[in-house]
Amino acid sequence: MDQQQPCPEPSEAQHIVCARCGRAADGEGTPATWTYSMENGHRRYYCDDCARANIRSIESRLDSTWW
Repeated sequence: MDQQQPCPEPSEAQHIVCARCGRAADGEGTPATWTYSMENGHRRYYCDDCARANIRSIESRLDSTWW
C-alpha cells in the first residue's frame, strides 16, 4: 500500500503568497486565517478572502483550475 509522505512546512525564510490573488502573507509563517490545498503533490496557499470565496470548491477537493 502506498503511503503519502507529509509535505514539510515552509521554512521561515520562504515568503507565503496566495496562489489565487498573489497577496503576500504578513510576518513569518502562514497566517491562521489562510488555508492550503494539496494539488499534484504541491502545497498551494490561499488568503482568507480567496478561501472564503471558494470554500465549497476547496472542501470538494477540486483543483484550483476548476474555480
